[in-house]
Amino acid sequence: MTRPHHISIMGSTGSIGKSALDVVRHANACGDQKFKIVALAAGSDAEGLAAQAREFDADVAVIADETKIDELRSRLAGTNVTVDAGLSAVVEAASRPVDRLLAAIVGSAGLESTIAAVRAGNDVAIANKESVVCGGKLILREAARRGVKILPVDSEHSAIFQCIGDGRSLEKMTITASGGPFRKASLEEMRSASPQQAAAHPNWSMGVKNSIDSATLMNKALEFIEAGFLFDVGEDQLDVVVHPQSIIHGMAHFSDGSVIAQLGAPDMKTPISYALAWPDRTATNVDRLDLAKLGSLDFESVDEDRFPAIRLARCAYQHGAAATTVLNCANEVAVSAFIAGQCGFLDISWLVEQALSRYLEGSMQGIACETLEEIAFLDRMTREMTRDILGSDLRRMGG
Repeated sequence: MTRPHHISIMGSTGSIGKSALDVVRHANACGDQKFKIVALAAGSDAEGLAAQAREFDADVAVIADETKIDELRSRLAGTNVTVDAGLSAVVEAASRPVDRLLAAIVGSAGLESTIAAVRAGNDVAIANKESVVCGGKLILREAARRGVKILPVDSEHSAIFQCIGDGRSLEKMTITASGGPFRKASLEEMRSASPQQAAAHPNWSMGVKNSIDSATLMNKALEFIEAGFLFDVGEDQLDVVVHPQSIIHGMAHFSDGSVIAQLGAPDMKTPISYALAWPDRTATNVDRLDLAKLGSLDFESVDEDRFPAIRLARCAYQHGAAATTVLNCANEVAVSAFIAGQCGFLDISWLVEQALSRYLEGSMQGIACETLEEIAFLDRMTREMTRDILGSDLRRMGG
């Protein structure tokens, strides 16, 4: 019997964390124990976290919301699971030695625990694109210094990782976008869209924030930036194409005219399993492709008049890590405002563009974003600036 892969999951009660545990459950049920869960961390779902820790016999369960510590302790009473709470406890859990840590905490809040895992020498399967958008250079610098592998989990980046081989003769890479729920919607229809309509993704099952990002194509904008950092390429080597079926996830284009694509059902368990088991593969229970039944695959260009997010991503990436941090943080504020009914759907990209423009024209450009402290400072300043724009008397597109 071979030693199981020891893994920790940061963000275990979110959609990615649950899918990862489905992968673990299925893999372990197929024979010898493939994976051993060391640490699980969640935001505020004490009931869900306790159930996971019991089922998978985790060593540690940590909840970021300190007010839920008593509930978590009560639900795990009589087990051998170590319980803790608070952001510092999440960072400490991420630092525990494992073969691979899955970084799946939503938003820029996941950056500190990701850096902690890297500095502890843990290979990281990264599902938190916001961490890479804000701290990609820092993550990769620390990983190189410690010989740590950063493995992509987003389906698009996993696809490219599987397609590029040794990277020789690579001309460009393409990531695909489903187009989201408003692919065929008019600007007027998008202007009046509700959060519920925006979160109704046609292909993928995701959390509310990621689903709304997919509706604006900001999710793809963040993935565009993430691909640039992870694969160390310029924005002229990155492309986005709309592919409604979400069967082809990414493509690598080579100098001899060859294009290598990765195909799979739209199910996050496939890229998650690849990142957790790499360089091996492990069996999953995802649906298998039947290309004859599928019949056809369609592609179209991104309409940047209705979906300006990709244009904003190119601009931010050209201006460096601080600009990409501004784009991400402004988007997090804008999406939260939209969910709270404080702005319209079209205001999301509008607010991001306004914040990015103010950054590029203002004094914040001197922030290097080379340390966690600098990233946190710019994060805070951007959120204040975006809220100021939101509260101003300027005419908003969707208001």
